[in-house]
Amino acid sequence: MTRHGKNCTAGAVYTYHEKKKDTAASGYGTQNVRLSKDAVKDFDCCCLSLQPCKDPVVTPDGYLYEKEAILEYILHQKKEIARQMKAYEKQKNEKKAEMAELSKAAKESQVKNFLDKELSIVSKPLNPFDRQSGDPQPGPSSGEKAKQLPSFWIPSLTPEAKTKAIPKPDKCVYCPMSRKPLKLKDLIPVHFTPVDSSVDRVGLINRQDRYVCAVTRDMLGNSVPCAVLRPSGSVVTLECVEKLIKKDMVDPMNGEKLTDKDIIVLQRGGTGFAGSGVELEAKKSRPVMQA
Repeated sequence: MTRHGKNCTAGAVYTYHEKKKDTAASGYGTQNVRLSKDAVKDFDCCCLSLQPCKDPVVTPDGYLYEKEAILEYILHQKKEIARQMKAYEKQKNEKKAEMAELSKAAKESQVKNFLDKELSIVSKPLNPFDRQSGDPQPGPSSGEKAKQLPSFWIPSLTPEAKTKAIPKPDKCVYCPMSRKPLKLKDLIPVHFTPVDSSVDRVGLINRQDRYVCAVTRDMLGNSVPCAVLRPSGSVVTLECVEKLIKKDMVDPMNGEKLTDKDIIVLQRGGTGFAGSGVELEAKKSRPVMQA
């Protein structure tokens, strides 16, 4: 606790710094932490591996992935869906078998009740002075009563020990970032233009400035809005798109016609000083003190 928290006469105002420090020490309230540059991925890094992409692909929403990583993710999701579907089908068959057994038991119970009523019909009149006819009917034995009593000490027979129903799984694979349906045909290959084509990939990764715009040769970075042209997969700046490409709507790399859907805005990683279109503040909600 701060001095103000220990001694309220230390100051007339409970400052924001003291409140923030007390909140962090007490374990109550919401903590806000601003992410630094080291905690934000670069614009050319994969959203799954967080490493510079060797064979990059982009989704229609502008999220960049390493081709190997996103294919492995899609395969894993399909295997998980198949496993959940198998468990759902097993539960469905078990429920069907259980309903068949209940129906069979109900029919057997009806037949047994009918036979008991038929056998209880007496063809000759009963003698009211016969002591045997007046004897009470024997009740169920103690063993039968024990079978009828619920065994609450057995976990499988307690009311809470019910098997959880498995819902029908969704067969659709979703993007790990945008949570929108993702198909393999939606992935678009991306071709970055390196600063120096003679430098190998290892040397390129060690540089801070690695890629340039395919048209204007401007340097690309987290603070520069970029876009991917679908027909060629080239990466250009949004400034180039607005000033040059949207006038003719033609891909300058291969001459194909463009539509608005063919210009995919690339999601940026952001910097430690400006938002750059992303959320750079991490929040952690904790219990709130109530009076």
